[in-house]
Amino acid sequence: MVQAVRIHEVGGPEVLTLEELELEAPGPGMVTVRNFAIGLNFIDTYHRSGLYPLPLPTGIGLEAAGEVQARGEGVDLAIGDRVAYCSAGFGAYAEAVNLPAERLVKIPDGIDFDVAAACLLKGQTTEYLLRRTYPLQAGETCLFHAAAGGVGLLFGQWAASIGAHVIGTVSTGEKAQLALAHGYEHVINYREENVVERVLEITAGARVPVVYDGVGRDTFETSLDCLRPRGLMVSFGNASGAPDPLDLQVLSAKGSLFITRPTLFTYTASREELQASADAVFERVLAGDLKVEIKQRYPLAEVRQAHRDLEARATSGSTLLIP
Repeated sequence: MVQAVRIHEVGGPEVLTLEELELEAPGPGMVTVRNFAIGLNFIDTYHRSGLYPLPLPTGIGLEAAGEVQARGEGVDLAIGDRVAYCSAGFGAYAEAVNLPAERLVKIPDGIDFDVAAACLLKGQTTEYLLRRTYPLQAGETCLFHAAAGGVGLLFGQWAASIGAHVIGTVSTGEKAQLALAHGYEHVINYREENVVERVLEITAGARVPVVYDGVGRDTFETSLDCLRPRGLMVSFGNASGAPDPLDLQVLSAKGSLFITRPTLFTYTASREELQASADAVFERVLAGDLKVEIKQRYPLAEVRQAHRDLEARATSGSTLLIP
């Protein structure tokens, strides 16, 4: 028997229930992974709330790191291999889980379970955002919302390491200092400053070629107003809720703007893309370009409180659940 968090209905954190389940032996192409650290991500709240619907009842959670405990036929992984995952299916909020082996990546020597679970999904998100959705170049300036969050802290460091200039937004002075220590050249406290006015000031009126926005409703209009003509709005999350429907004429009026709504899953759909993205993340962690800030740890039994804190924007950096 293993302990696992499941949901039987959508709603607030109260729908998360810790249950005991019997885990079957892994079938062909599958392995059993014993989780040592579980990553908490904002997308988990979308699944819990029903914003991104799942068949119910279901396990929840996408990201964890652990050890191969058992394997089915046709699997290259060995018992005892250290692995991490973030796009292998649902159910990471558990002591152990059965997963398709092809969606797992080996954890390199020099990276522990906590760091792997804290950086894989957020690091791969950073990778596809700045290398493939909009290939950010040295000397370019961009805007990134929620700069002190888990993705934000990795993004700032990665962008700085390639010579890009990053403007970040935060909600507190403490978060501003954290962002400045992680690669951001300018940080705007949106509770005290007008974001559009500050971006215009920082860029001498030119605005930016790309905005990376994982916040959603609260920042959507601001993001569009910070773009230069023919700029790209990358809307990759809905932390404040889904934006209202967009009239395409708005993009025309604001300067022939582009917009995309990417997901990690489409950018790591193939085994080759998954491995290449994970390799890029782990290489930068090992090189010291990415320092993973684990700011919160909760026992798995306190998953409801972890979700409350995440949605209240009371967290910074990465958060782990510990089985």
